[in-house]
Amino acid sequence: MTAPAPGADGQSGRPRTAQHYSVTPTLDSPEGYVAPGMPGVPVAGYVPTVRSHRTGPRRRTALAVALAVLAMLLGGLAYGCAPARAADSLGWLAIALAALVALPLGRLGGRSRVLPLLGALLAACALLLGQLTGQLRRVHAAGPGPRGLPHDALAHWRAELRALDLAFYGIALVGGFLLTRRTANRN
Repeated sequence: MTAPAPGADGQSGRPRTAQHYSVTPTLDSPEGYVAPGMPGVPVAGYVPTVRSHRTGPRRRTALAVALAVLAMLLGGLAYGCAPARAADSLGWLAIALAALVALPLGRLGGRSRVLPLLGALLAACALLLGQLTGQLRRVHAAGPGPRGLPHDALAHWRAELRALDLAFYGIALVGGFLLTRRTANRN
């Protein structure tokens, strides 16, 4: 139903706001006009400042990845150089390695979809590096075999791999992923 145009057959008895038009009525105000008191109205005397194109936090992804790799290397070496008497309870430090790697990735890298995956991978690599370093220390103390020190350390690591070690790798993977995602700045 459409209301008659003003002046054609007379005014409709309905108020103007209740009239229906088949075409958009012409506005009495200029385009872009916002009534005072409505959202979007500039405050009197307000002069907007020029903003930079960057509104969110600055991402430093390359620096974050470099620091995370350094944390992985240092954490793995520290894990591998721990005293041998603590070797059985040392696996639970996988979450500490994950946190050590996740902190620079999350804080400096920001909210990226790739960085939590990288955090999980680096945390598992830190645990692997730590276990291999521990085996290397044990093989070196016992004396290298005929095939060489790195090969013997890898063979001993494979021989001593238990189901609990796989659980620690799972903890490192999940911890690296979640901690990287949670430490990312949410601004």
